[in-house]
Amino acid sequence: MTGTDGFSTDLVEQLQVSRDLILWKLDGVSDYDARRPMTPTGTNLLGLVKHLATCEFGYFGEAFGRSAPVALPWADPENAAGANIDMWATVDESREYLVGLYRRSWLHAAETLAATELDDLTHVELWGRGRVTLHGILVHMNSETARHAGHADIVREMIDGSVGWRRDFDNLPYREGDRVRAHHARVRAAADRFR
Repeated sequence: MTGTDGFSTDLVEQLQVSRDLILWKLDGVSDYDARRPMTPTGTNLLGLVKHLATCEFGYFGEAFGRSAPVALPWADPENAAGANIDMWATVDESREYLVGLYRRSWLHAAETLAATELDDLTHVELWGRGRVTLHGILVHMNSETARHAGHADIVREMIDGSVGWRRDFDNLPYREGDRVRAHHARVRAAADRFR
């Protein structure tokens, strides 16, 4: 893959930042906390990992005629388990398996990126529109992964209060309990004015 003025490199590097964030949010949580639904729609940390691995195998693999090197039975439209099976970890899918699957999807994507140009065209049946470039898929996966990284950040905060954008930079103005509680109280007081 080649790009203009490092554009393709920027897209791939930013995608990797979001990928790493997704996996970092699993650090230090129990298997139960990694799996349990934290929202009414069932959002959970391992489900996000499984979903993103499935997306990468599809968008950077299947869309370019490269089947996933591993079986993804939940990605089969004929799967009797139904919709959203890629959004949670079944009892027989370990954390190690799903994290390994996600990392393997990155390698599969890298192989496609190495063999494909940004303006190469393909078709993503799920999108229901005409042809799309590798560039378009890279932009989409950046958006998709960043969106789910935000979900993972909120889910992790709900589990144990752990927050942050990166391991080395949490992007918060303060972390002390009293200041956090005071900020929360300010936000709540402002919202309460609209009850």
